[in-house]
Amino acid sequence: MTTTMNATVAARDLEAYFGDLAAALRTGLAGSERFAASFSAEDTDFVRMNHGKVRQPGTVSQRYLSVRLIDGQRHAEHTVTLSGQPAVDRERALSALRGLRSALADAVDDPHLLLPAATHSSRDVRHGALPTAEAAVDAILDAAAGTDFVGLYASGPVFRGFANSEGQRNWHAVTTFNLQWSLYHRADKAVKAAYAGFDWDPAALRERMDDARTRLALLARPAKSLAPGAYRAYLTPAAMEELTGVLSWGGFSARALATKQSPLTRMETGERMDPRVTLTEDTAHGVAAAFQGEGFDRPPEVSLVRAGELVGSLVSPRTAREFGLVANGANGYEAPEALVMGAGDLPARDALAALDRGLYVGNLHYLNYSDRTACRVTGMTRFATFWVEGGQIVAPVDVLRFDDTVYRLLGSKLEALTAEREMLLSSESYGSRQLTSAHVPGALVSEMAFTL
Repeated sequence: MTTTMNATVAARDLEAYFGDLAAALRTGLAGSERFAASFSAEDTDFVRMNHGKVRQPGTVSQRYLSVRLIDGQRHAEHTVTLSGQPAVDRERALSALRGLRSALADAVDDPHLLLPAATHSSRDVRHGALPTAEAAVDAILDAAAGTDFVGLYASGPVFRGFANSEGQRNWHAVTTFNLQWSLYHRADKAVKAAYAGFDWDPAALRERMDDARTRLALLARPAKSLAPGAYRAYLTPAAMEELTGVLSWGGFSARALATKQSPLTRMETGERMDPRVTLTEDTAHGVAAAFQGEGFDRPPEVSLVRAGELVGSLVSPRTAREFGLVANGANGYEAPEALVMGAGDLPARDALAALDRGLYVGNLHYLNYSDRTACRVTGMTRFATFWVEGGQIVAPVDVLRFDDTVYRLLGSKLEALTAEREMLLSSESYGSRQLTSAHVPGALVSEMAFTL
């Protein structure tokens, strides 16, 4: 199955193609009008697999242009789908501009509109060493042979661009792969795993698959049921990615902090995490662009939590204008796109020995806030959670629900963070592949509260 947008412009020529569209928009301006345009594109191979077989292969090629027309403090925006045919798309862009001009006649001044004070152009192109989709799938299914394998593989380049009437030009192109899969024992008993990055390594794939096979064999043992209560636990990097992901729902938002709606608001009045906890928006080492959709630069790094204290936030242009802050390249949601958690000193290979007796939590799912103001989070264990005795896995554990505060899990109950961290890429592809990543360690906690 192939989905395309008649993308006749080759991927290697997209930067010049976008530049031509920006030049056309510049010629279409009148009077004191200004424009800002953002470009989004991808050429992605998607392969869905089930029961160890390919079920749905496909390729998606799509290009979109969002045009914003600005006149004083009035502005309006429209997004068009591009055909990949330069003459057709120039007319589509100019037609969008004319339609926006009509819309501006009825628009009112926006008091929170903020535009970049200076132009700063940039270019970042990173191409990973990837096999063809066919070769990758052959390697995946070979490594998973003999198991009930279910997975999704996505790979290829993703493009982002920005241009405005002042001559600013920004371009970002990154090529990655992302494989997420489960090995099923029976019913909902499964081991979930992932392998993603820039450069494909068959040995690394096989190592991760072998680790998943080992945990799958452990699922065949009789399950242990635990009563509600507090248990010592080790959270893998995958589980930690889910936990820090919930913090991204307004936790680091400057607007949410200013309006006291952030789950981390208490950190502004004295609440602390463990001094070993450091959280950073690290755009320089993620997959996100070094600019956002309104043309503001993203610094290579924004410190959010340092030594357990909240020291920064993500500030979008509108929030900066409304609350008198300095914009730091945040998106409109003010959510991290390249969140990094500092490593600890516990070797991952020693995590079970350090746990000794308690829960090995492979994944967390369905997380949400049970008390946002207290940063209390609830969720389920679902995949591959095991009971550990004497530093050895002895039995899988039936599904549990936890309900605990991040201030405990990353604060008073935190014993150690692993020295190794895992780079996890977002698998979200609703509309398009998302350029979001997390780089996190595992965590050993002395107590985690379970309610069911």
